[in-house]
Amino acid sequence: MGNVTHYLKEPLLLEKRGVTISNRIMKSAMSEGMASRDHAPTDELIRLYERWSEGGAGLIVTGNVMVTKDALGEPGNVVLEDARHLDQFRRWASAGKRCGNEFWMQINHPGKQVVRGLVKEGHAPSAIPFPPKFQRFFAPSRALTTAGIHDLIHRFKMTASLAKEAGFTGVQLHAAHGYLISQFLSPRHNRRTDEWGGSIENRSRFLKEICRAVRAEVGESFPIGVKINSADFMKAGFTEEESKYVIKSLEELGVDHVEISGGTYEKAVMTGKKGPASEREAYFLEYAEGLKKRTTIPIAVTGGFRTSEGMREALASGATDMIGLARPLAVDPYIPHKLLEGELKDITTRSVRTGIPAVDKGGMMEIMWYSQQLDRLGRGKQTKPRFSPKLSLLLSLWKQGMGVFQKRRV
Repeated sequence: MGNVTHYLKEPLLLEKRGVTISNRIMKSAMSEGMASRDHAPTDELIRLYERWSEGGAGLIVTGNVMVTKDALGEPGNVVLEDARHLDQFRRWASAGKRCGNEFWMQINHPGKQVVRGLVKEGHAPSAIPFPPKFQRFFAPSRALTTAGIHDLIHRFKMTASLAKEAGFTGVQLHAAHGYLISQFLSPRHNRRTDEWGGSIENRSRFLKEICRAVRAEVGESFPIGVKINSADFMKAGFTEEESKYVIKSLEELGVDHVEISGGTYEKAVMTGKKGPASEREAYFLEYAEGLKKRTTIPIAVTGGFRTSEGMREALASGATDMIGLARPLAVDPYIPHKLLEGELKDITTRSVRTGIPAVDKGGMMEIMWYSQQLDRLGRGKQTKPRFSPKLSLLLSLWKQGMGVFQKRRV
């Protein structure tokens, strides 16, 4: 265990910004769904991040913060588009970094992944509908105009600026999981024939222009990270080679940190892979090993880490610079501290299943169950790791009715 704690405790320097992350554990983004009706951080959300700051991760990243209230990916999304609720954001920033960790805001636009009933219409690179089985979840979308693209670049820039003003120590641009930036990167969703589509150079232009605009706005001392897919894992989608090209481009632009994930709503590989446990740990590590041969940008891999030995091997081999943890921290926010102090060897997670195929399909039951754990933490209560999935379902139906089956992700 000593070697494990040595690797996990080692600080990570973001050289271009002169910022040091105190250890190699990253609390990756989870969609909390805990905003107020006017999309501001609530007291419960602020309390949740106090717990995570106390938990010991060197870097904590928020769940989705949308750049406009006109584009919501899920119920309860936080939105930061102007200074109306900046005092609440200041409270959130103060709570999330209270124990000396870095606290970054994840900035996002859902593109066409907008839930029916929340918004009337989505915006996308091209007006390509979802496959029929997904169309009942998402509002129809239309292709962005060139003016619309430039407006959204401006919105990303302004949200980053407001995050800095509120006291967040960095931002992470969400370019994964099939949201808008990811849609621009994917030839499956981006069929444009102008300078924003076609080649990977053009398809990555939207992300690169956002990075340039944000850097110009926030200055040289403020870290910018990007969360990006290793691949979409879909026919005619964003490929691993394209991903490596984009990340190399981000390094040249001075991006400070990249988190590797993968998949979309249509192919949700980021929620887990089937197979023996030895194959499940660190879903995207093999990709990261190849990536590290091409770039010096600090990399975090999120998804599947469940043993301290697996974390040690990943860090010692140089395949990743940070260990990203998400769902386990919804049940025990103090896992990072326990790992750093050598008190925890393995992370135990349960399979959340009701036995009702229509409910369990696509991981919806797990999303409900983990969301309830986050809610308990936000209300200052202890989590219930053994809470019955069937009781969880009944509780969700009682509180939200059938709206609980709207597409959400933790």
